[in-house]
Amino acid sequence: MAMTFSHDHVGISVTPEQLDATIQWYASKLGFALQQRFDSHGTTFAFIVSGGVKIELLAGASRRHEAPADDVLASMDPERLHHFCLAVDDLDATVSQLRDSDVPLIGGPMDVAAIGQRIAFITDNLGNIIELTARQN
Repeated sequence: MAMTFSHDHVGISVTPEQLDATIQWYASKLGFALQQRFDSHGTTFAFIVSGGVKIELLAGASRRHEAPADDVLASMDPERLHHFCLAVDDLDATVSQLRDSDVPLIGGPMDVAAIGQRIAFITDNLGNIIELTARQN
């Protein structure tokens, strides 16, 4: 019997002190809303959502992330997840909105003909890399 999967969420570790600022960053910069926040097993969990996208923030990390990447191609590190990707309808309009909200790009926008997509990269307030993608026109 073959296993079947569907995507549920991405989990991001934060320190307890970073939790509220991270919720606020995703809300103000990307339009996410807090769906649920609770304590369990000595950790505070917060689920933030936007459309069908769900991110779980786990406020149990004991140390802060390294400095944020400023160049996506120089950010490869086998000791951590590299990025997660959010699909958007119009990449250029999204990039323009993000620039207006003081969210700098660390890569792109660029066309990737092999997959028929246009992509760009940003980082969140903690330095986690987020790829944005849209179908090429």
